[in-house]
Amino acid sequence: MTAYVPPTANGGAQALPAAVRALAGADFTVLAKRFLDAGFAVAQPAPGIVTIKSGQAPACASVIVSVGVHGDETGPIEVLAYVLDALSQDPDALAVDLMVCVGNIDAISAGKRFIDADLNRMFRPVRGSLAGAAEAARADTMIAATVDFFEGAGPDRWHLDLHTAIRPSVYPTFAIVPELIAEEGKCALIAWLGQAAIGAIVMNPQSAGTYSYYSAEHHGAAASTVELGRVGTLGQNDLSLFADVGSALDDLLRGASPAGPKVASHVFAVAQEIIKHSDGFKMAFDRSTQNFTALRQGQVIATDGDIVYAVKHPEELVVFPNPDVRVGLRAGLMVVRTQ
Repeated sequence: MTAYVPPTANGGAQALPAAVRALAGADFTVLAKRFLDAGFAVAQPAPGIVTIKSGQAPACASVIVSVGVHGDETGPIEVLAYVLDALSQDPDALAVDLMVCVGNIDAISAGKRFIDADLNRMFRPVRGSLAGAAEAARADTMIAATVDFFEGAGPDRWHLDLHTAIRPSVYPTFAIVPELIAEEGKCALIAWLGQAAIGAIVMNPQSAGTYSYYSAEHHGAAASTVELGRVGTLGQNDLSLFADVGSALDDLLRGASPAGPKVASHVFAVAQEIIKHSDGFKMAFDRSTQNFTALRQGQVIATDGDIVYAVKHPEELVVFPNPDVRVGLRAGLMVVRTQ
């Protein structure tokens, strides 16, 4: 039996293990063969996507794990590669139907966040001027694979979309969870996030076109965008920061009994969305402001022509502030703590 051992360091890009190089390159050759040889049904419906199923009736969970939706978020690629490599050397331990999706494979190859536009805003029916973007076509491919994967699946459905944040954060790890998830799945997901030592959970009432919200809304998945530390170069991430999430992910895929929480995650509700309406949009704070920085009632958050965004509650915390998004997109969230 090959157990997953959380890695602590890498030796740089030149010393990357083969499993990490393969996943970053969307190459499932070795992984697919190991599971095929063990009798699993393995398919690659599109570049960067592999499904591994037992072929039995859908009594087990169906789990999607996606990474690289933003091409510069490399840490989750590394940790998932280690988890999958250990599991594939002990293939009979896989206890779920699994889909692995490497999102923006062209951007990963180019070492960029995206090619034309943010892929994680493309999972929506109307894309306007971005309909012809490379990421729009990629989102369509990912949606089609997701539909096929969940077709005929049982009710126990998961989607963990692993990211890293652009800015530093008061909570180094946090998650965005769609409010519309059914209660049983939501409770299981929140328990798993605690096991993975995710410090903060934001309950999101509406979609911003993200992949995880799409899976929750259209397929009933217990889905979450999980932010794990900071953007980093492949092979130069501090993998000790991923130890808890790697172990929790390994347990989920092996069907292990849920472990107790590593942390008591703080839960937040969205107080307001900050939408960029014009090129005149300006944040009231600089780029050093961390995610979950607290602002007091009445403080200005941003201005956009005649529009002034200000804090409405005694305290609101800012998440994902990004004045550089395209006009019409969300430039930040303001949240309030509920527990």
